Amino acid sequence: MRRGLHRAWQWLRVRALFEHGRELELMHRAMGFATLALVTLAPLLIVVAAADPLVRGGFASWLTDGMGLSGRSAHAVTDVISPPRKVIGTTSALSGVLLAVFGVAFGGSVQNAYERIWGLASGPWHRVWRQATWLVVLTAYLYQEAATKTTLHGGQRITLSTVSGALFFWWGQRFLLGGQVRWRALLPGAVATVIGLIGLRAFSYLVFTPLIVTNALSYGAVGTVLVVESWLIGVGFVIYGGALFGRWFTEHHWMPSHHEPEWTDGTEERDEP
Repeated sequence: MRRGLHRAWQWLRVRALFEHGRELELMHRAMGFATLALVTLAPLLIVVAAADPLVRGGFASWLTDGMGLSGRSAHAVTDVISPPRKVIGTTSALSGVLLAVFGVAFGGSVQNAYERIWGLASGPWHRVWRQATWLVVLTAYLYQEAATKTTLHGGQRITLSTVSGALFFWWGQRFLLGGQVRWRALLPGAVATVIGLIGLRAFSYLVFTPLIVTNALSYGAVGTVLVVESWLIGVGFVIYGGALFGRWFTEHHWMPSHHEPEWTDGTEERDEP
């Protein structure tokens, strides 16, 4: 029996997955993701959400929906973020441009992580348009998630969120990597990312919902921000960990290297030299 378990362990190659995670410094990158998201991406999304006349509540509604919050915990997060009218009234054209530039820098960080995961060289600086395009699509993806909160319920919304999430993360990796990795090789990572985000939402509902109320009473707005930052660390861990799992699964179980290469040589569909 011991020999059988040993063979199963070797076949699963779980050790290789942990080694890849250690080489990538997964937790460190997840913390960097959370910091950049809070400093560069969140302000841009706050302005975008405030400019939308259809979805009420602004970015606070986006955030509470993503974290699965309701009741007092949702009110605690809403109290930290400025009302949409105040956001629009205090945002100048120059501020909007700067927020967009910072958002693109966030996209560059995600691109760099994907390149490290797949062992690819960093793309040239003029590929910044890919980061900007990815940022626009990310905003649209988050917008539709918030917009369907009141129009769809139950199985319909779960299906839409699952399918749209899988498509976004599948396309996002392919696009940021400049088409150097095959679509088929990227599919497991996209599926793993969506499954991880579903689990994170359930964890947030069970753990962060009461924690936000407690921290808000004990530490005020700072306590609420700390919980949001912790949730963002989880999001970064899931996004990068899902892509890392996707490469591991592709190499060892989906498309083993002795049958088919896990990524192209970069000459098949590159848009730039």
